[in-house]
Amino acid sequence: MLIPCIDLQGGHAVQLVHGRKRELAVNDTFGLLRKFKNYSWLHIIDLDAAIGKGQNDDLVRELCTAARNDFGMKVRVGGGIRTVARAEEIAGWGASQIIIGTAVFRDDKVNTGFLRQITKRVHRKQIIIALDTARGKITIHGWRKRIALQAEKVMAQLEPFCAGFLCTDVDREGTMTGANLGWFCKLRNATSHPIIAAGGIKTRREITALEKLGMDAAVGMAMYKNRLS
Repeated sequence: MLIPCIDLQGGHAVQLVHGRKRELAVNDTFGLLRKFKNYSWLHIIDLDAAIGKGQNDDLVRELCTAARNDFGMKVRVGGGIRTVARAEEIAGWGASQIIIGTAVFRDDKVNTGFLRQITKRVHRKQIIIALDTARGKITIHGWRKRIALQAEKVMAQLEPFCAGFLCTDVDREGTMTGANLGWFCKLRNATSHPIIAAGGIKTRREITALEKLGMDAAVGMAMYKNRLS
């Protein structure tokens, strides 16, 4: 399944290269939502919240409501969800699932205490864990910090606390240079949980290859630039 993404920064929908350099911005976020309305799922990521520099709460909430009520879409929301209270709040906005990443780790280890707490308040089926990777290591805090862990090495430990994983190849994110299918194969061998693949995806052939691995594909830049071939 192809999943379109709306990444928010300063009230705009944006696409970044490697999560840092802004490549493009779209003021009409609800126009984007209408463009994506025929897809079953939508990802909404608050990039400002992810790096701890503000938030786009009102816009995220309005997009969630419109996607669900107007178009019957399911929505995953991520970005800066680092407390149980915040997770509960966003789940209350009507998000079908929430994406957590940074809070899953502490001192280069899995933060099992936090995960036990959150799964007491938010159903495990509503939780997706982000295992975004740069230069072979998991990266957190809006992709600003790498930790000494690899995604494939922690998946088994994390399975009891989530419904699946969002795995972004940060090295290829926003570049449209093609999906790293070798890496995604390695991840597929590490877990039986659902995986959503992201980073560099530019062709429907790649999406089909990921589908054969049993993975959905979250696509941003290639959709925004109408380059998905």
